[in-house]
Amino acid sequence: MFGIVGVPVIEVAMAAQASGIKYVGMRNEQAVEACRLYSKFSARPSSLDMISSVVEKAVRTSMYGRPGAVYVDISGDMVNAKVDRSRVREVPCCPPPPVSMADHMAITEALAVLKGAKRPLLIIGKGAAHGRAEGALRELVEGCGLPFLPTPMGKGVLPDDHPNCVAAARSRALLQSDVVVLLGARLNWILHFGLPPRFDPHVKVIQVDLCAEEMGNNMQPAAALLGDVNAIVKQLLEYVHKDGWKYPADTEWWTTLKEKMAANATMTKALALQSTTPMNYYQVFHHISQLLPHDCVIVSEGANTMDIGRTMLNNYLPRHRLDAGTFGTMGVGLGFAIAAATVQRNQNTGQRVVCVEGDSAFGFSGMEVETMCRYKLPVVIIVVNNNGIYSGVDAETWEMMGKMGDLTTVAPPVTLLPEARYDEVMNAFGGRGFLVRTEEELRSALQLSLSDWERPSLLNVLIDPSSDRKQQEFPWLTRSNL
Repeated sequence: MFGIVGVPVIEVAMAAQASGIKYVGMRNEQAVEACRLYSKFSARPSSLDMISSVVEKAVRTSMYGRPGAVYVDISGDMVNAKVDRSRVREVPCCPPPPVSMADHMAITEALAVLKGAKRPLLIIGKGAAHGRAEGALRELVEGCGLPFLPTPMGKGVLPDDHPNCVAAARSRALLQSDVVVLLGARLNWILHFGLPPRFDPHVKVIQVDLCAEEMGNNMQPAAALLGDVNAIVKQLLEYVHKDGWKYPADTEWWTTLKEKMAANATMTKALALQSTTPMNYYQVFHHISQLLPHDCVIVSEGANTMDIGRTMLNNYLPRHRLDAGTFGTMGVGLGFAIAAATVQRNQNTGQRVVCVEGDSAFGFSGMEVETMCRYKLPVVIIVVNNNGIYSGVDAETWEMMGKMGDLTTVAPPVTLLPEARYDEVMNAFGGRGFLVRTEEELRSALQLSLSDWERPSLLNVLIDPSSDRKQQEFPWLTRSNL
């Protein structure tokens, strides 16, 4: 159980601990009541004896269909109230979610569209990760020779270094594909709503989702497969196995994708291998990627930090990446990291949790480092510090601006205090803080942090405030130059 210390959480937490439930007290209080609007289910038990029934329904609703958060509001007068145990109905634990499959006619239609594609593309979303479809998807990708692109939290369902992964040619793949198979992914802003100029205006979409309301959002699918992603992929495989269909490996489409991937890799490598001080984003992520264990859980949030890190920090296992998600919400990173580290400790997996933060994103919930220190959670936090949001200024420029007048009227709104000592915040609570300026310091600090299982660490990595993303194929995607 995770909670914020205060009334009535204190009483609830004490009761939970007395019942053998572990409790982790957090620091960053959000507007909890606002969660009601975004929850799948919300309720307030009308009496003490109804709490068990409401909680069972909340848990069941959170897992059944499309998974999502639920909200149960227990009024303050119930916290210390008592009820006759005989009045409380014993509610059994809900069974695992039922598995639904697509209509056989819809499967036939989808395969006809896929087989007719000249430039097919699979998009693997976090729904596939939740549905544990990695085994079936690997068989589909490798058996049919299809290129795939993961969404941010679909990374790792199949390894990012898989030969059929075309993430390095993302823009080209989206723009020129003529048939897209959405596997537990939504056509929201992350996928540019499936619309031009990022997609071909005539692209056909095969939509696989367990939420009927999602079908047809933003564009009409050529085929809609409603049900569990894992079960539906197995249905597709059953049909494919009958006729042995496979997309050819020597097509112009594969050639186009591989050429674009190679060109982008060359550009990224040139930025990553620069030996400048202060470092740029690509240098930092190059060295981090070389040192991170393949089985680590990566948590990431920020602007450029999250966007560039997503392309350079590979995931090799499913359900090992957490980031700002559909709503691009900042401030969730440290909470995610605490939850992930708690799970890793309880399951004794021996996997590291690495939280990669932009300096602005870290500021939203930075006091959670005290929570990590309090429970001795060995999270490794890497703050990529460019002194601002998207971009900042160096210390000398900041001092000059201070002489020009009141900083509230002079300093650009995107700037933060140059070279802020986030590492000292970690030191103050008993963790290990490192101030990093060079590649050598980065590698040394990260290696030390990954070897320390007794306490959390924070690497405050100072980079060039003007460092930016490499130029994007669509100029309007390079938003850093405010």
